Amino acid sequence: MSTLRDLAEEHTRLRPADIDHLHRIAGDWQLLSDLSFADLLLWVPVDGEGSFLCVAQVRPTTAPTAYQDDQVGRIVGGPEVAHLEVAYGQGRIWREGDPVWYGDVPARHEAIPVRLRAADGESGEVIAVVGRDTNLSTARTPSQLELNYLTTADDLAQMIADGTFPPPRHPGETTSAPRVGDGLVRLDAGGKVTYASPNAQSAYRRLGYASHLVGEDLAALHRRLANDPLEGTEAANGILAALRGEAPPRREIDARGATMLTRALPLMPAGVPIGALVLVRDITEVRRRDRALITKDATIREIHHRVKNNLQTVAALLRLQARRVAMPEARVALEESVRRVASIALVHETLSMSSDEAVEFDGIVDRVASAATEVAATEVTVGMRREGSFGVLPAEIATSLVMVLNELLLNAVEHGFPPAEEADERQPQPQEPVPQVVVTVHRSRKTLHVTVADNGRGLPTGFDSEGGAKLGLQIVRALVTGELRGSIELRPGAAGGTEAVLTVPLARGGSERPGG
Repeated sequence: MSTLRDLAEEHTRLRPADIDHLHRIAGDWQLLSDLSFADLLLWVPVDGEGSFLCVAQVRPTTAPTAYQDDQVGRIVGGPEVAHLEVAYGQGRIWREGDPVWYGDVPARHEAIPVRLRAADGESGEVIAVVGRDTNLSTARTPSQLELNYLTTADDLAQMIADGTFPPPRHPGETTSAPRVGDGLVRLDAGGKVTYASPNAQSAYRRLGYASHLVGEDLAALHRRLANDPLEGTEAANGILAALRGEAPPRREIDARGATMLTRALPLMPAGVPIGALVLVRDITEVRRRDRALITKDATIREIHHRVKNNLQTVAALLRLQARRVAMPEARVALEESVRRVASIALVHETLSMSSDEAVEFDGIVDRVASAATEVAATEVTVGMRREGSFGVLPAEIATSLVMVLNELLLNAVEHGFPPAEEADERQPQPQEPVPQVVVTVHRSRKTLHVTVADNGRGLPTGFDSEGGAKLGLQIVRALVTGELRGSIELRPGAAGGTEAVLTVPLARGGSERPGG
């Protein structure tokens, strides 16, 4: 199904600012749908056809839907859109007409013009129409809650027609929570509570307020209830801002071990401030789980920090032992072990600074590559370069992969560019390429493709990558085929030198980490 933007750009001449406003409405209109007990359909006029296209739809969570089938993408014209044409052409809310039938479901049609206010605050032009269609199959005498919902819905509908709803979203706010069913409080122009839903009453009771809310000054109540005076003042100021016609950011109130999230919205149909709508939600358990996760994350980071310290201690002990060993072969073996332990310590060092069991791998590879050029037993200056990004990798992949890349990079430097006594005594000519090793990475949705290529002397004659006796390559093969469940191929490079081609599946247990 095409998105709202795709449909609007394909079928209409709406400007980008118009489409952005329609996106804001679609992002916040669940509130209006639930208060109205009705489906909302966003209609835009089709360019040059005298018909309307549905670009978005939302169903109420408080009542049965009027549409079993999705209406997005549907183009209608003729008598079926007469109410939309009135709202669009005359710029007023249309509520006339008899019920219509969708199959065996009777429904009441309403049409709300959508305005985008001009930059100077003046009432702008109508750019679309919100159809408000109510399923009448369960019609009955409304309760006090339903009457307050419907009254508030009518106020918000008029604000859509005025161009003052929805309000701009504050940075970091990605959803419209809390919702209508979580708890609703309506205030008059003086900030006194005129209605509080049962769920709202229960939320305030958890904060320690046992009396009925009706008649209370809500801003003053927030100041009294909050444990933190500053938090209470901010929550109260948010209520007062909504009464002035502003849209403050959401606030949290902590009291008596409970936490409540509040969202205050101004009610100003036809530009006249008549009060405010306050949505509340008890998020005590959510915050308790958040605190537990923070504690858990801190513990995990401390564990990685201690593992890193222990690995560095092991590396230091091996380095000390290497200095005391007289046999050159034993000293080389110990120094190689030091580098392998240090590469694993890099992963745990990164994890100790992360809040997740995943690491940004590019920095680790760059540090390992830099170390390989410094410690490799060669007199040639070798350049290192990475092309592409590894992104974020799970810890179980990163730990094995860093050891593999450490071995491949050291092999590329030491065996591709050997010391002078092993290499040709002839000095490199100016036209010869600069010695370098390139790590190229390409990440598809479920697979990591890595190539470590050098422009050195290439593989020796008769080289057998499978039967090689060198410990480094044995470690690489074991890690790639075992821990990483991947494959590796060593082959001559197309332009000389050697290429190690590595393929690693990213999926683990049916899930995949994002690539950053």
